[in-house]
Amino acid sequence: MSPLDISLADLIARLDEELPDASELARISEARLRAQTLSDLGDQLIDHYVSKAKQTGASWTEIGDAIGVSKQAAQQRHAPTAFERFTNLNRHSIVLSQEAARTHKHDSIGTEHLLLGLLGEPNGLAYELLLAKTGSEQRIRDAIREALPPAGEKAPRGHIPFHPESKEAIGQARRASSDLGHDWVGTEHTLLGLIRVAESPAAQILRDLGFTSEELHETVKTEITRRRAAGDNR
Repeated sequence: MSPLDISLADLIARLDEELPDASELARISEARLRAQTLSDLGDQLIDHYVSKAKQTGASWTEIGDAIGVSKQAAQQRHAPTAFERFTNLNRHSIVLSQEAARTHKHDSIGTEHLLLGLLGEPNGLAYELLLAKTGSEQRIRDAIREALPPAGEKAPRGHIPFHPESKEAIGQARRASSDLGHDWVGTEHTLLGLIRVAESPAAQILRDLGFTSEELHETVKTEITRRRAAGDNR
């Protein structure tokens, strides 16, 4: 097995560099948040290859053996989820939205956190569309910051649930993908899902920035068509 391109020393050096004036206790809190993100990404890595194995006809018994758990445990842990057709970039944006909620000490993942997650994935089409319309990432972040609820007293531990509006936005993202005839759910579809939940904070932010649901739908459709014609599979 090839070693990962990141080491404990790298993680420590980066945290120390980014928080040079933080106390050791503050660094413990930040380290815990980053450890949770790494754990979430690790789970997604396994899920990705479990999905690939199922597509090639592997049984749950074989998959359980590969993971080192029972057949039943593998089925329960890796059963199809709401994110099954999500691209890796979009899954990463979901992880980032969870960490945005944790960082702001909120006990649920709101649509505004999902929007922050999309901004945290610059390789996604949603990021490109957001910047093309507004011309400034900071402008978007400022708008989101104004819409965020007050911070809680302490960052929640473990899993953070989705707010009902966020669950609806994720469902709308899947529907947007189907409406466009796509077999994946990318960051662009999550962006469409957010603006379709009309009363949500994210939808209001997007409207204030000049987006409309209909125009965004056509923009995504046109851009995907252009990329396919150009052979761009990002």
